[in-house]
Amino acid sequence: MQPPAPSSGLLSQEDRYRMLVDAVFDYAIYMIDTAGIVCSWNSGARRIKQYDEAEILGRSFSLFYTEEDRLAGLPQRALSIAATSGRFEGEGWRVRKDGTRLWALVVIDPIHAADGTLIGFAKVTRDLTERRQAEEALRRSEQQFSLLVQGVTDYALYMLDPTGIVTTWNAGAQRIKGYTPDEVIGQHFSLFFEPADAQAGMPQRSLDIAVREGRFEGEGWRVRKDGSRFLVHVVIDPIRDQGGVIIGFAKITRDVTDSVMAQTALKEAREALYQSQKMESIGQLTGGIAHDFNNLLTVILGSLGIVKKRLSGDGKTVSLLDNAIAAAHRGSSLTQRMLAFARRQELAPEPVDVGTLIRGMSELLGHSLGANISVDTRFPLLLRQVFVDAGQLEMAIMNLMINARDAMPNGGNIEVSAREAAFWRSPESTEEPFICISVADTGTGMDEATLQRAMEPFFTTKGLGKGTGLGLSMIHGLAEQSGGKLVLKSQPGLGTTAELWLPISKVASEPSPIANETLPRIAALPTQQLKVLFVDDDPLVVLSTRAMIEDLGHRVLTASDGDEALALIREHNDFDLVISDYVMPAMSGSELAEQISRLRPALAIIISSGFTDTVSPLAQRLPRLPKPFNQAELARAIASIGS
Repeated sequence: MQPPAPSSGLLSQEDRYRMLVDAVFDYAIYMIDTAGIVCSWNSGARRIKQYDEAEILGRSFSLFYTEEDRLAGLPQRALSIAATSGRFEGEGWRVRKDGTRLWALVVIDPIHAADGTLIGFAKVTRDLTERRQAEEALRRSEQQFSLLVQGVTDYALYMLDPTGIVTTWNAGAQRIKGYTPDEVIGQHFSLFFEPADAQAGMPQRSLDIAVREGRFEGEGWRVRKDGSRFLVHVVIDPIRDQGGVIIGFAKITRDVTDSVMAQTALKEAREALYQSQKMESIGQLTGGIAHDFNNLLTVILGSLGIVKKRLSGDGKTVSLLDNAIAAAHRGSSLTQRMLAFARRQELAPEPVDVGTLIRGMSELLGHSLGANISVDTRFPLLLRQVFVDAGQLEMAIMNLMINARDAMPNGGNIEVSAREAAFWRSPESTEEPFICISVADTGTGMDEATLQRAMEPFFTTKGLGKGTGLGLSMIHGLAEQSGGKLVLKSQPGLGTTAELWLPISKVASEPSPIANETLPRIAALPTQQLKVLFVDDDPLVVLSTRAMIEDLGHRVLTASDGDEALALIREHNDFDLVISDYVMPAMSGSELAEQISRLRPALAIIISSGFTDTVSPLAQRLPRLPKPFNQAELARAIASIGS
């Protein structure tokens, strides 16, 4: 009995394999004979290569290769390798039916008959175009990123391994730190730290913080290859793999030396401007107060002098008047110091040899400083003269020496020196040669807050009754009015150095100009009676001075301003003398003198003022009667006109 025929629904093994291969959609699977002719074609091949089975069967598989690869014999070489080696595997560009390219992974396996004869090849192709494009995009991105990192020259961008070894190095790192990649890759990044910081473990501590907190950021000093120091801003970020394991660090370093220094310089400039503006404001206030005080003291001295003359036989009352007059003179000295700070004191500048002046003070200094203070002087053999009021300079140096002594209650050393050096009077001025007179002590020194206020009037660190607080402010005013500068340098416990910078004299030694001379002290009074016009805007000064002039035997008319004075001069043509205040509203004494010189050229004029200011050339040549004045000084002024 014959077995039943197989049912038409049952598939052969060959049919199953064919259906399996044809069902594969992501791979092109096909057979080629030993000559490379396509013998079979699956659905994946149709999708990837775009050819239908009827279009490709019987054609050479080299059709899928690029023209360049065909000319280079790559299809035949692939079959040869597969036949001899048992397999060919590779990647490369292939061509679809529409001419577009795809990146393909190709595997070719030889097919042998039962007797071992080579009868063809099985070829499997996978389209990797998308992966290739992604890899190419990643490569381009990495290349662009590398070019970006290398192109950054303002920042040092480099990588460290987990132990701190440098693994990459960009152009900015080379510019900032001075090392080439060959010199630094493989070195520990502690190479850039100062030795003390490296020994203190700062490099490792920064890495530990980056790991623990996710980032390290800070500023500090680093060292370049040439050994120079620079200030940096540093950021360190940890780099982790997908499992969260630290595989290194990204380090960004920026050289902030210039910006920090610029900010520091700007801050110092702002502080200097603030100090300058503050001192200028205080100076204007002080000058105004001193001017008003001089007027009051003029009234007090004049009135007390007249009262004293009219008293006789009352010794106790005269003694009290003498005390009051002495107190008024002390007040006058105080206002002169205030005017010195305000840069409005009367000066008689002349060429002065600093060395000679200080040597002439040696005996006085020896008596003033005490036995427990030693003084060293250092002067060059040749030192040009300064242009300054010699008496005021002597007083300034004496004040500096006394301050130095007071800063050393247990004794110490004072060094007085002078040198010629370049100096800028202000940020806007040009460099000029100056003489710097320096007084340095080994005393207690001053902190920054005290140093900032040291030149303010009435500020003092001395005990009650041991100083007026006007010494340094007076010296400051003298320096500024003379075209120089007073510079104080001090630190707590390290002493203080006061530098008095004065301009070098441009004229030869000669007598002081008449413009700044005070009136000569002439004892004899004029015998004839004079008609005097006294001009002042302060009614108390007018009343007091009128009484003093009349008491001297002269006739006097008064005016409260320049216009009233000019009207009286036009009305009376017999005035012998005009005494005018300098600071008045609407018309100053200088301007009044100009008007009088045109109206009555022969009329004598005296300018009365407690301070100097910008005056006309004519007013500079006129005699000056400094305020405050008493009757004797007023008499000498009038006598100088009549002599």
